[in-house]
Amino acid sequence: METSFKVTRTSREIYTEWLESYTLEQLNKIPQGFNNNLIWNIGHIMVSQQILVYGGAGLPMDVSEELLAKYRRGSKPETDVTQEEVNEIKNLLFSTIEKTEDDYKNGVFTTYNARKSELGFELSSVEDAITFNNYHEGIHLGIMMQLKKFI
Repeated sequence: METSFKVTRTSREIYTEWLESYTLEQLNKIPQGFNNNLIWNIGHIMVSQQILVYGGAGLPMDVSEELLAKYRRGSKPETDVTQEEVNEIKNLLFSTIEKTEDDYKNGVFTTYNARKSELGFELSSVEDAITFNNYHEGIHLGIMMQLKKFI
């Protein structure tokens, strides 16, 4: 699992670079033909990790209900995000992963509600969820690379 956590930390470093490289206006821009923006994708990967790992394990998540609703699958940006929310997401990118690592090492994940992901991946354990999360984050990085061409 150390490799999976290393991949996740690297992914989050990449997302942080995006947050620091684009203006608030650029993060909020929804280019024509798209239904979301850069900041939505970053918020989405953070929320999705919590749903996949903690939700799947039946444990409380470390993000607010407001953020869960705003960035979960099927949502889309309804209003522009403020700088305060960008800062909150930036902090959560790492605090959620650090807690996940600690919880994993401390044996907090004792059960997992097996299911098939929307993409057809079997998620039978928290290890599956953590590994699948890395794949999911890569998908959204690809989407962001397309978005940036139009910003």
